[in-house]
Amino acid sequence: MDELSNVNLSVGDQVTGTVVKVEEKHALVDIGAKVEGILPISEISNLHIEKTSDALSVGDEIKVQVKKIEEEEIVLSKKLVDFEKVWSSLEKKFQDGEVFNAEVKEVVKGGLVADVGLRGFIPASHVEAYFVEDFEQYKGKTLSLKVIELDKDKNRVILSHRVVEEEQKNKQKQDSLQKIESGDVLEGVVQRITDFGAFVDIGGIDGLVHISQLSHEHVNKASDVLKEGETVKVKVLSVDRDTERISLSIKDVLPGPWEGVSEKIKTGDVVEGTVKRLVNFGAFVEVLPGIEGLVHVSQIADRHIGTPKEVLEVGQTVQAKVLEVNEENKRLSLSIREVENDKNRQEIAQYQQNQEQGTFQLGDVIGEQLGKLKK
Repeated sequence: MDELSNVNLSVGDQVTGTVVKVEEKHALVDIGAKVEGILPISEISNLHIEKTSDALSVGDEIKVQVKKIEEEEIVLSKKLVDFEKVWSSLEKKFQDGEVFNAEVKEVVKGGLVADVGLRGFIPASHVEAYFVEDFEQYKGKTLSLKVIELDKDKNRVILSHRVVEEEQKNKQKQDSLQKIESGDVLEGVVQRITDFGAFVDIGGIDGLVHISQLSHEHVNKASDVLKEGETVKVKVLSVDRDTERISLSIKDVLPGPWEGVSEKIKTGDVVEGTVKRLVNFGAFVEVLPGIEGLVHVSQIADRHIGTPKEVLEVGQTVQAKVLEVNEENKRLSLSIREVENDKNRQEIAQYQQNQEQGTFQLGDVIGEQLGKLKK
């Protein structure tokens, strides 16, 4: 005690000192006493460290608390000083709902440990909003966090990264919801595919593309034309801010089936198609995907018929001649009768040609025979 008799120190006092020596499991600190204070490795940090040099270097000026005074020995603690300072900061962050960054130091059973000056625990369920299979990827990574629970008596600090992500996503969702208007053409990412369509993320909020709005052609399943993660262009059909429902269309930003049809089909062409509908005044025949032409009842057969059903049925494949193409008004006039008439005319012409050739050949033969007789 003689060595310390003139040192006015008591347990619990906080003093500033300088690190004068660093050993593997402790450091010596000059605090102005006749002997240097001992700072054990266990009293350096609230976080686990392997060796003293991981946290301290000779010459460092640090604030410590006197933990124990014994004969010719003063035991110091740095982590007790840090604890009060850090705890006060964490309490304020908790009260203010502050978002801050911290590095993940360890992967432990049930979650992660982050360095917040203390050991802050992030439960597995609060790492992400989705299931995480391998937590090793987070070691050494800096995460944005919020304090969700504090208990000073138990030295418990519970943190959440998931809450931060969800709050940011919700804010982005609300911002997007206020900005989006009907008629907007946006780019989005396919999030989910269902029986009735697909949900597309258009900036923090999902909109539904109903199966009827996927394509100009009939679609049986959304998965036939889309895949999750695919980037697509969509048009906003409607926005309901109260229910947060947005209706989208991919079909409306795709070239229509009639676009450029006059380059594909010309007047006078003979095209093949499928009978799609029968009405009293004629039949609608699909000749290209999404392109139907009308065969008027008068153009169905070369004889008088009462209704198209007398000679046609839905699903039947027919050939028709193009009478008119009107791309602007999306109108196509067809004739099945003209195809038959053309065939008949060709057959008659071919027959006549064959007859003429047959007569000519017979004359040649007779002439040749007469010539031989004269000789």
